[in-house]
Amino acid sequence: MISVTFPDGAARQYPAGIRGSEIAKGISPSLAKRTVAMVLNGELADLADPIEHDVKLEFIDREDPRALELIRHDAAHVLAEAVQSLYPGTQVTIGPVIENGFYYDFFRNAPFTPEDFPAIEKKMAEIIARDKPFTKEVWSREQAKAWFEEHGEAFKVELVDAIPEDQDLKIYKQGEWLDLCRGPHMTSTGKIGNAFKLMKVAGAYWRGDSNKPMLQRIYATAFAKQAELDAYLKQIEEAERRDHRRLGREMDLFHFQEEGPGTVFWHPKGWTLFQTLIAYMRRRQQAADYVEVNTPQVLDRALWETSGHWQTYRENMFTTITEDERVFALKPMNCPGHIQIFKNGLKSYRDLPLKIAEFGIVHRYEPSGAIHGIMRVRAFTQDDAHIFCTEDQIMDEALKINDLILSIYADFGFDDVVVKLSTRPDKRVGSDEAWDKAEAALQQVLDVLTARGLKTQISPGEGAFYGPKLEYTLRDAIGREWQCGTTQVDFNLPGRFGAFYIGADSEKKTPVMIHRASFGSLERFTGILIEHYAGHLPLWLSPVQIVVATITQDADDYAYDVVTQARKLGLRAEFDLRNEKINYKVREHSLAKIPVLLVVGKREAQERTVSVRRLGTQDQVSLPLDAALAALAGEATPPDLRRLASVEAPALAPDIG
Repeated sequence: MISVTFPDGAARQYPAGIRGSEIAKGISPSLAKRTVAMVLNGELADLADPIEHDVKLEFIDREDPRALELIRHDAAHVLAEAVQSLYPGTQVTIGPVIENGFYYDFFRNAPFTPEDFPAIEKKMAEIIARDKPFTKEVWSREQAKAWFEEHGEAFKVELVDAIPEDQDLKIYKQGEWLDLCRGPHMTSTGKIGNAFKLMKVAGAYWRGDSNKPMLQRIYATAFAKQAELDAYLKQIEEAERRDHRRLGREMDLFHFQEEGPGTVFWHPKGWTLFQTLIAYMRRRQQAADYVEVNTPQVLDRALWETSGHWQTYRENMFTTITEDERVFALKPMNCPGHIQIFKNGLKSYRDLPLKIAEFGIVHRYEPSGAIHGIMRVRAFTQDDAHIFCTEDQIMDEALKINDLILSIYADFGFDDVVVKLSTRPDKRVGSDEAWDKAEAALQQVLDVLTARGLKTQISPGEGAFYGPKLEYTLRDAIGREWQCGTTQVDFNLPGRFGAFYIGADSEKKTPVMIHRASFGSLERFTGILIEHYAGHLPLWLSPVQIVVATITQDADDYAYDVVTQARKLGLRAEFDLRNEKINYKVREHSLAKIPVLLVVGKREAQERTVSVRRLGTQDQVSLPLDAALAALAGEATPPDLRRLASVEAPALAPDIG
């Protein structure tokens, strides 16, 4: 007999080998009908699996969040069957679940196109409607290879050979069609439902190797409910409208070209935005007692071997060999350089915490297929910082970092933030004892944040190779999540480099190193901001805050005067004196996402007024020039400086619409 414990804590005895489906039927026929899978000791499993040992058991229906992965996994199998039914001779390869959906890779001489999608979706709906059960069989390798060879599935034969000898070779059937798969699956194809959609087709090399055959990858998604699918498709449509690459062109911010793959060519307006972000962060860091440094871009291989990057991160590094045969690497991270600065000169416990910050440019090799605008590049700038402290100071410093990061995000309009604790990965450096201490320290911090009401999670195995970390994930205006800031507790790197300070007992002690980033990659954060605001940046961030547009040439001199006065107040202002109709100018500057147009003509010049027109509105407000510029200058003040000014001399700026 075995003991099965249910979510309410109740335990029952059952014969060893009883199936989950049998237990569900014994409890309630309605439970058995709505259950699609089970969770055994925290792991998803087929409902038909036999249970051989004492377990904690939970039944889940298709609307349980944990079932979404199964819905998509099952839909991938149905997609593969539909394709092979419609296009005989097509070979199937793999079809995993990914973020927001799934894909399946096929080998076929003729290309798939989006025009094929309606027929494939129709066939998928037919297969789902048959409601055939998913059944699992364990085959021998010889049996599996013989079957796949007989059916011309060369890629599946290769996959069979790749499965370790100590693992079962599982075959899942849905009616007459079958696939090699680890599982688990739901009880039948009908449980998938019809809330699915094929999204796009792309090329992909078999096993990711450019020397192997090119496959065709069909991307798709599926949800438990049609309303969820509709919401996702609407989000995708909105994301396309907000795509930072398109907006970057329209706003004249940056471009890319083949000679510099994964690197950004910043235009004047884009660089102004970039430098505005740096200036903001520099002020926030200085106010929090960080000191700014700068470290070399290129460093000898020996340093990266000491840090552990060469052993654990080498495939992501750009390297070079000089004529004297020294091996150098472009830095992928700033931390080793900051340790060198800490080591330069004797440090006492009285010097701690020492907070070192750098807007450091780093280079990391990203596969060509992974590069995406300024969101994922090969060269980027980090708002990187490292706090050297004692173990007793970890909690206090981590909470200070948390408060700083959350305040920064709020200034940019991000109030929905989740803090995730990422624990030790399989590939790491340092002793288990050091990892235990670091994880325990961050768990304490996470407990405090949870008690404060923040959203928190655990992400097992997602830590950096040198230490666990808190990851700050923010949600944008259309509901997407972006992981940006991090706080990483590191007991390893300072010791590897022999860094020390003199303690109160006059003995040498190894400092703890807390790695901190708020924006993370400034390039990526810039892209997030562009998409979050759909290009309509707050006035203080906009590269060009005001354009003074003339109606007639009679106002040209006045337009110069307006721009001059605006610039004296610190506003980023330009003029448009072209001999074009004002409606044409308004459309053009709206496309470029200029937040404020000051329209001037002969009458405005005579009265020293301006017609204020805001991006996204048809309304205009006529105001005296001095009042309009004063109000705009107040609005364009960065939020941190505005807070400082309100403390020193509270005042209200006039409303200019």
